[in-house]
Amino acid sequence: MNDYYQMIFKRKSFHLFRGIGKESITDEELKDIEREFNKLEPLVKDISVKIKIVKEEPSCKRGQEYCIMFYSEKKDNYLQNIGYLGEQLDLYLVSKNIGTLWFGIGTPEEKVLDGLDFVIMMAISKVDSPDKFRKDMYKSKRKKIEEMWSGNHYLEIADIVRFAPSACNTQPWEVEAKEDELKVYRYRKEEKRGIMPKNMVIYFNQIDIGIFLCFVELCLNHEKMKYDRALYIEGNHEDEMNLVATYKMK
Repeated sequence: MNDYYQMIFKRKSFHLFRGIGKESITDEELKDIEREFNKLEPLVKDISVKIKIVKEEPSCKRGQEYCIMFYSEKKDNYLQNIGYLGEQLDLYLVSKNIGTLWFGIGTPEEKVLDGLDFVIMMAISKVDSPDKFRKDMYKSKRKKIEEMWSGNHYLEIADIVRFAPSACNTQPWEVEAKEDELKVYRYRKEEKRGIMPKNMVIYFNQIDIGIFLCFVELCLNHEKMKYDRALYIEGNHEDEMNLVATYKMK
Protein backbone atom coordinates (compact mmCIF):
# COMPACT_ATOMS: atom_id res chain seq x y z
CA MET A 1 0.00 0.00 0.00
CA ASN A 2 2.89 2.35 0.75
CA ASP A 3 3.84 2.21 -2.94
CA TYR A 4 0.88 4.47 -3.68
CA TYR A 5 2.05 7.36 -1.46
CA GLN A 6 3.86 9.28 -4.21
CA MET A 7 0.78 9.05 -6.43
CA ILE A 8 -1.10 11.30 -3.97
CA PHE A 9 0.86 14.23 -5.40
CA LYS A 10 0.18 13.26 -9.01
CA ARG A 11 -3.50 12.29 -9.00
CA LYS A 12 -6.25 14.61 -10.15
CA SER A 13 -9.91 14.22 -10.92
CA PHE A 14 -10.48 14.28 -14.67
CA HIS A 15 -13.93 15.85 -14.71
CA LEU A 16 -13.80 15.60 -18.50
CA PHE A 17 -11.46 13.34 -20.43
CA ARG A 18 -10.32 15.78 -23.09
CA GLY A 19 -6.89 16.61 -24.45
CA ILE A 20 -5.40 13.43 -23.01
CA GLY A 21 -4.10 11.97 -26.28
CA LYS A 22 -5.17 8.97 -28.31
CA GLU A 23 -3.67 6.14 -26.29
CA SER A 24 -6.04 3.44 -25.08
CA ILE A 25 -6.12 1.13 -22.09
CA THR A 26 -4.97 -2.27 -23.32
CA ASP A 27 -6.63 -5.61 -22.65
CA GLU A 28 -3.65 -6.57 -20.50
CA GLU A 29 -4.01 -3.40 -18.45
CA LEU A 30 -7.68 -4.21 -17.89
CA LYS A 31 -6.69 -7.64 -16.58
CA ASP A 32 -4.07 -6.00 -14.37
CA ILE A 33 -6.70 -3.70 -12.88
CA GLU A 34 -8.82 -6.71 -11.92
CA ARG A 35 -5.79 -8.50 -10.45
CA GLU A 36 -4.68 -5.44 -8.50
CA PHE A 37 -8.13 -4.91 -7.00
CA ASN A 38 -8.21 -8.51 -5.78
CA LYS A 39 -4.86 -7.97 -4.00
CA LEU A 40 -5.86 -4.78 -2.17
CA GLU A 41 -6.08 -4.64 1.60
CA PRO A 42 -9.69 -3.93 2.69
CA LEU A 43 -10.71 -1.72 5.57
CA VAL A 44 -13.16 -4.39 6.75
CA LYS A 45 -12.10 -7.96 6.01
CA ASP A 46 -15.44 -9.78 6.05
CA ILE A 47 -17.30 -7.73 3.44
CA SER A 48 -17.63 -9.28 -0.01
CA VAL A 49 -16.80 -6.87 -2.85
CA LYS A 50 -16.39 -7.04 -6.62
CA ILE A 51 -15.63 -4.76 -9.51
CA LYS A 52 -16.80 -4.90 -13.10
CA ILE A 53 -15.16 -2.89 -15.87
CA VAL A 54 -17.60 -1.79 -18.55
CA LYS A 55 -16.99 -0.08 -21.88
CA GLU A 56 -20.35 1.59 -22.33
CA GLU A 57 -22.01 3.25 -19.36
CA PRO A 58 -24.83 5.53 -20.56
CA SER A 59 -25.19 7.37 -17.25
CA CYS A 60 -21.58 8.59 -17.31
CA LYS A 61 -20.74 10.85 -20.24
CA ARG A 62 -17.34 12.31 -19.42
CA GLY A 63 -15.44 11.09 -22.46
CA GLN A 64 -14.02 8.11 -20.59
CA GLU A 65 -12.93 4.82 -22.11
CA TYR A 66 -14.28 2.61 -19.34
CA CYS A 67 -16.09 2.71 -16.03
CA ILE A 68 -15.14 0.60 -13.04
CA MET A 69 -18.29 -0.43 -11.19
CA PHE A 70 -17.90 -1.16 -7.48
CA TYR A 71 -20.26 -3.68 -5.86
CA SER A 72 -20.48 -4.69 -2.22
CA GLU A 73 -22.28 -6.72 0.36
CA LYS A 74 -24.21 -4.37 2.62
CA LYS A 75 -22.73 -4.55 6.09
CA ASP A 76 -21.60 -2.04 8.71
CA ASN A 77 -18.97 0.30 7.20
CA TYR A 78 -19.38 -1.13 3.69
CA LEU A 79 -19.34 2.36 2.17
CA GLN A 80 -16.18 3.30 4.04
CA ASN A 81 -14.66 0.01 2.87
CA ILE A 82 -15.39 0.77 -0.79
CA GLY A 83 -13.86 4.23 -0.43
CA TYR A 84 -10.75 2.75 1.17
CA LEU A 85 -10.36 0.05 -1.51
CA GLY A 86 -11.34 2.32 -4.38
CA GLU A 87 -8.81 4.97 -3.47
CA GLN A 88 -6.01 2.42 -3.43
CA LEU A 89 -7.14 1.40 -6.92
CA ASP A 90 -7.32 5.07 -7.93
CA LEU A 91 -3.69 5.61 -6.97
CA TYR A 92 -2.63 2.39 -8.69
CA LEU A 93 -4.27 3.62 -11.89
CA VAL A 94 -2.51 6.96 -11.61
CA SER A 95 0.80 5.07 -11.39
CA LYS A 96 -0.06 3.55 -14.79
CA ASN A 97 -0.93 6.95 -16.34
CA ILE A 98 -4.63 6.12 -16.29
CA GLY A 99 -6.78 9.12 -15.39
CA THR A 100 -9.69 8.67 -13.00
CA LEU A 101 -12.90 10.29 -11.83
CA TRP A 102 -14.99 9.09 -8.89
CA PHE A 103 -18.48 9.43 -10.39
CA GLY A 104 -21.26 9.37 -7.84
CA ILE A 105 -24.33 10.37 -9.82
CA GLY A 106 -24.31 7.47 -12.28
CA THR A 107 -27.21 5.02 -12.36
CA PRO A 108 -25.98 1.74 -13.87
CA GLU A 109 -28.16 -0.72 -15.69
CA GLU A 110 -26.73 -3.58 -13.60
CA LYS A 111 -27.57 -2.66 -10.02
CA VAL A 112 -26.76 -6.10 -8.58
CA LEU A 113 -23.79 -8.31 -9.47
CA ASP A 114 -23.57 -11.84 -8.07
CA GLY A 115 -25.77 -10.82 -5.15
CA LEU A 116 -23.75 -7.68 -4.39
CA ASP A 117 -25.25 -4.19 -4.62
CA PHE A 118 -23.85 -1.40 -6.77
CA VAL A 119 -22.15 1.30 -4.69
CA ILE A 120 -20.36 3.78 -6.98
CA MET A 121 -18.44 3.96 -10.24
CA MET A 122 -15.10 5.37 -11.36
CA ALA A 123 -14.55 6.65 -14.91
CA ILE A 124 -11.11 5.94 -16.37
CA SER A 125 -9.07 6.71 -19.51
CA LYS A 126 -5.46 6.36 -20.59
CA VAL A 127 -3.51 9.64 -20.51
CA ASP A 128 -0.62 10.00 -22.95
CA SER A 129 1.69 11.99 -20.66
CA PRO A 130 2.35 12.23 -16.90
CA ASP A 131 2.47 16.01 -17.43
CA LYS A 132 -1.31 16.02 -17.82
CA PHE A 133 -1.79 14.94 -14.23
CA ARG A 134 -1.50 17.32 -11.30
CA LYS A 135 1.69 19.36 -11.23
CA ASP A 136 1.22 21.12 -7.88
CA MET A 137 -1.18 19.50 -5.43
CA TYR A 138 -0.97 22.51 -3.13
CA LYS A 139 -2.84 24.67 -5.63
CA SER A 140 -5.94 22.51 -5.12
CA LYS A 141 -8.81 24.06 -3.21
CA ARG A 142 -8.86 22.39 0.20
CA LYS A 143 -9.50 23.30 3.81
CA LYS A 144 -6.60 24.82 5.69
CA ILE A 145 -4.98 22.55 8.25
CA GLU A 146 -6.53 24.43 11.17
CA GLU A 147 -10.02 23.91 9.71
CA MET A 148 -9.80 20.12 9.83
CA TRP A 149 -7.03 19.25 12.30
CA SER A 150 -7.00 20.09 15.99
CA GLY A 151 -3.77 19.84 17.93
CA ASN A 152 -0.15 20.48 17.01
CA HIS A 153 0.89 16.88 16.44
CA TYR A 154 1.59 15.23 13.07
CA LEU A 155 1.07 18.41 11.08
CA GLU A 156 3.23 17.01 8.28
CA ILE A 157 0.59 14.32 7.84
CA ALA A 158 -2.25 16.84 8.11
CA ASP A 159 -0.75 18.81 5.25
CA ILE A 160 -1.04 15.78 2.93
CA VAL A 161 -4.29 14.06 3.97
CA ARG A 162 -6.33 17.21 3.51
CA PHE A 163 -5.96 16.70 -0.26
CA ALA A 164 -8.01 13.50 -0.27
CA PRO A 165 -10.76 13.66 -2.91
CA SER A 166 -14.38 13.88 -1.81
CA ALA A 167 -17.82 14.20 -3.37
CA CYS A 168 -18.34 17.80 -4.51
CA ASN A 169 -15.20 18.65 -2.52
CA THR A 170 -17.21 18.50 0.72
CA GLN A 171 -14.14 17.31 2.72
CA PRO A 172 -16.28 15.75 5.46
CA TRP A 173 -13.56 15.05 8.02
CA GLU A 174 -12.02 16.35 11.18
CA VAL A 175 -9.08 14.95 13.13
CA GLU A 176 -8.12 15.32 16.79
CA ALA A 177 -4.36 14.83 17.06
CA LYS A 178 -2.56 13.95 20.26
CA GLU A 179 0.99 12.72 20.73
CA ASP A 180 -0.12 9.10 21.00
CA GLU A 181 -3.41 9.08 19.09
CA LEU A 182 -5.34 10.35 16.09
CA LYS A 183 -9.14 10.44 16.22
CA VAL A 184 -10.85 10.69 12.83
CA TYR A 185 -14.42 11.97 12.59
CA ARG A 186 -16.86 12.20 9.73
CA TYR A 187 -17.99 15.80 9.95
CA ARG A 188 -21.39 16.65 8.55
CA LYS A 189 -22.14 20.23 7.64
CA GLU A 190 -25.79 20.53 6.63
CA GLU A 191 -25.46 23.16 3.92
CA LYS A 192 -22.23 21.88 2.32
CA ARG A 193 -23.23 19.47 -0.44
CA GLY A 194 -22.59 21.07 -3.85
CA ILE A 195 -24.78 19.46 -6.51
CA MET A 196 -25.43 16.33 -4.47
CA PRO A 197 -29.07 15.57 -3.68
CA LYS A 198 -29.62 16.24 0.02
CA ASN A 199 -30.65 12.66 0.70
CA MET A 200 -27.35 11.31 -0.75
CA VAL A 201 -24.84 13.45 1.13
CA ILE A 202 -24.40 11.04 4.06
CA TYR A 203 -24.08 8.11 1.64
CA PHE A 204 -21.29 9.66 -0.39
CA ASN A 205 -19.55 11.18 2.60
CA GLN A 206 -19.19 7.72 4.14
CA ILE A 207 -17.35 6.67 0.97
CA ASP A 208 -15.30 9.87 1.27
CA ILE A 209 -14.20 9.07 4.80
CA GLY A 210 -12.96 5.67 3.62
CA ILE A 211 -10.88 7.50 1.00
CA PHE A 212 -9.56 9.78 3.75
CA LEU A 213 -8.56 6.81 5.94
CA CYS A 214 -6.61 5.43 3.00
CA PHE A 215 -4.68 8.72 2.80
CA VAL A 216 -4.11 8.75 6.57
CA GLU A 217 -2.61 5.27 6.53
CA LEU A 218 -0.47 5.93 3.47
CA CYS A 219 1.01 8.91 5.29
CA LEU A 220 1.54 7.04 8.56
CA ASN A 221 3.23 4.20 6.70
CA HIS A 222 5.38 6.63 4.74
CA GLU A 223 6.55 8.18 8.00
CA LYS A 224 7.30 4.64 9.27
CA MET A 225 4.93 5.12 12.17
CA LYS A 226 3.52 2.02 13.86
CA TYR A 227 -0.08 2.12 15.00
CA ASP A 228 -3.12 0.13 16.01
CA ARG A 229 -6.34 1.12 14.25
CA ALA A 230 -9.78 0.84 15.81
CA LEU A 231 -12.74 1.22 13.46
CA TYR A 232 -16.16 2.32 14.74
CA ILE A 233 -19.73 2.00 13.56
CA GLU A 234 -21.54 5.31 13.39
CA GLY A 235 -24.27 5.61 16.00
CA ASN A 236 -26.46 8.12 14.16
CA HIS A 237 -25.55 9.09 10.60
CA GLU A 238 -27.38 12.41 11.07
CA ASP A 239 -25.05 13.56 13.86
CA GLU A 240 -22.74 16.44 13.03
CA MET A 241 -19.70 14.47 14.22
CA ASN A 242 -19.28 10.71 14.02
CA LEU A 243 -16.15 8.99 15.31
CA VAL A 244 -14.90 6.78 12.50
CA ALA A 245 -11.48 5.53 13.56
CA THR A 246 -8.70 5.97 16.09
CA TYR A 247 -5.00 5.37 15.46
CA LYS A 248 -3.03 4.57 18.60
CA MET A 249 0.67 5.12 18.09
CA LYS A 250 2.98 2.38 19.29
